[in-house]
Amino acid sequence: QVQLVESGGGLVQAGGSLRLSCVASGSISSINDMGWYRQAPGKQRELVARLPSGGSANYVDSVKGRFTISLDNAKNTVHLQMNSLKPEDTAVYYCNAYIRRMGALMSTYYWGQGTQVTVSS
Repeated sequence: QVQLVESGGGLVQAGGSLRLSCVASGSISSINDMGWYRQAPGKQRELVARLPSGGSANYVDSVKGRFTISLDNAKNTVHLQMNSLKPEDTAVYYCNAYIRRMGALMSTYYWGQGTQVTVSS
């Protein structure tokens, strides 16, 4: 069993900052990459940022220069530092990870339950 648990969401004024965290736990053999997606009301879920283990991060254009993704491999944790937040960043943010369970031959994508981020104008 593998679980992803997010934390750090909340309500913030425009221009403010939040830091999201996601911890992967369970029978994990390896984590290939971790990332963050978001879904605003009435919109499709979109990739916000993704960071392969040992690789370079990629971001959706709308958050470049404002958001930073980082991995703590020792703690199976991914963070998303969000600065200069805008009302259009309001969404449910989901953690996603590509994980190989112990004893498994292949990796699988796992999702967290989501954490609400609301940016007021």
